[in-house]
Amino acid sequence: MAANGNAPTNLDKEQIFGMAEKEMEYRVDLFNRLTQTCFEKCIEKRYKESELNMGENSCIDRCVSKYWQVTNLVGQLLGSNRPPM
Repeated sequence: MAANGNAPTNLDKEQIFGMAEKEMEYRVDLFNRLTQTCFEKCIEKRYKESELNMGENSCIDRCVSKYWQVTNLVGQLLGSNRPPM
């Protein structure tokens, strides 16, 4: 941002938009990796029903929870004090 408290310059705005774009790319990538990982781990390869069964629901719930815990832990270890989403 502008160091002297004035309105942001065009360069500042470009940096802000660039950072926002990177953040959005990071979040989309994180969501896609989470979805792929938990799907492969929890969903049977042969679909028998149109809905998830109780075991699949529980597995996905635990998988997503653990994925967020690990992501937050890694973020803390790397110096980011905020959650990824």
